[in-house]
Amino acid sequence: MKWLFRTIITLVLVLALGVAWLLAATFIGRRATLDRQEFDRIRVVAAGFSSAGIVPTRDQRVILIDAGGDDTGEAILGELSGMGLGPSAVAAILLTHGHSDHTAAVARFPDAQVMALGAEVPLVEGRAGSLGPVTRLFPVSPTGVKVTGVLRDGQVVTLGGARIRVYAVPGHTAGSAAFLADGVLFVGDSADVTTDGALQGAPWIFSDSQAENRASLVRLEQRLVADRADVTAIVPSHSGYTPGLAPLSEFARENQ
Repeated sequence: MKWLFRTIITLVLVLALGVAWLLAATFIGRRATLDRQEFDRIRVVAAGFSSAGIVPTRDQRVILIDAGGDDTGEAILGELSGMGLGPSAVAAILLTHGHSDHTAAVARFPDAQVMALGAEVPLVEGRAGSLGPVTRLFPVSPTGVKVTGVLRDGQVVTLGGARIRVYAVPGHTAGSAAFLADGVLFVGDSADVTTDGALQGAPWIFSDSQAENRASLVRLEQRLVADRADVTAIVPSHSGYTPGLAPLSEFARENQ
């Protein structure tokens, strides 16, 4: 029986090393995730393993871009408290996609509208799974999150004087979205920023389709240019930001 035990231990160690190598290859080389970064009035906080954006409105409320991966919502609630606000001040939560590290603290803001692109609603609510090499292994079950506002590609969400444009960027998930608010482009997991400031696509092990993700980022750049959008910063959820539109334009040129 000793040989069987040793074989099992060896297989477990090999599997663990393989997973560690995949994660290292995926995440090493990216800029550190933002925490307590401010872009004019917009704030970004580290909320668990991902970041969340806080967009103030003119009526002393805020819009969240994602709700982080910590179900206590501690980081977001702490930032709101520093602004003199409580959980009821969150008017809406705009979800870049439905993975749990972006939706974990939704329940902490019961007065907020929860908004996502139509194609993403089943994933957000736990009625469907995503198709990435790793994420397809996760069980499909109700999340308890209810989408109360279905977004459309190209829509402008206007709440309390704040205006946020919605862009569909499928690939990481079927209904991944990017949001442009006051020059800050939130791209969720659809892109990351490397240590040298370059933009790269979504991590393949967690994404439905890398090819679709790349094509979506190319289309996003084209649309932003056509819209003459003023992009002062690109903010992914799992890495630091990069200033201006140029890194996305360079990515688009390399992937057309």
